[in-house]
Amino acid sequence: MLEALGLGVRGRLNNVTAQLRSGRVTAICGPNGAGKSTLVGALAGLIAPASGTVTLASQPLTDLTPQERARRIGYLPQSAEVAWNLSVRTLAALGRLPHRTPAAQDADIVDEVLGTLGLSALADRPLSTLSGGERARALLARVLATQPQWILADEPLAALDLAHQRGLIRHFRKLAQDGRGVVLVVHDLALAMNHADHVVVLDRGGIAAQGAPQAALSEEVIARVWNLDARWLGDPGHRALAF
Repeated sequence: MLEALGLGVRGRLNNVTAQLRSGRVTAICGPNGAGKSTLVGALAGLIAPASGTVTLASQPLTDLTPQERARRIGYLPQSAEVAWNLSVRTLAALGRLPHRTPAAQDADIVDEVLGTLGLSALADRPLSTLSGGERARALLARVLATQPQWILADEPLAALDLAHQRGLIRHFRKLAQDGRGVVLVVHDLALAMNHADHVVVLDRGGIAAQGAPQAALSEEVIARVWNLDARWLGDPGHRALAF
């Protein structure tokens, strides 16, 4: 379990407590400026809270060495910058740095990840030659190559077309089914409703709702948090939001 216990970040989070369990996909939703990226950054150990703590398997995250934390938690920021014009394969291989495994094993893992993300044909292309969606998948490849127990991704689907969104959602679900924890910041409430197991809704730095998607993203919650008169259409797993 990855837990936020009374997290406070000045001006961004206020007394946030949430329990995130492995084996499921958790979506973090909320209006712009609600504190979603700050919460994910704190859960990854990259933002130090002014109050409260983050624990992983009941152990404070601050007790882990940076290398151990990097092996156990993979983090993809909303807008990641790469200082050098690396090839896709070289970028993905950076995800193996926290491990001390044989080079041949690392290469096999990188090749598998590139294949999963549809990047094999682009493996030797420099990042500067990629489209926005291709670059987004290349950045995610670095995270997945680490093979962390937890994947924390801030809007990983935003730059992808529908086909790659569907493929990546299926991959995240498979990772969860294999026992990993997947935490995604998403703005698409229908995506969260249809594909998440658990939803945390933030509003103005605090928890507005959390639980199963049907409860956390009810029409009442949407009206209160997003100030939007909306209703859900369709069957479970295939819901659409009309407003």
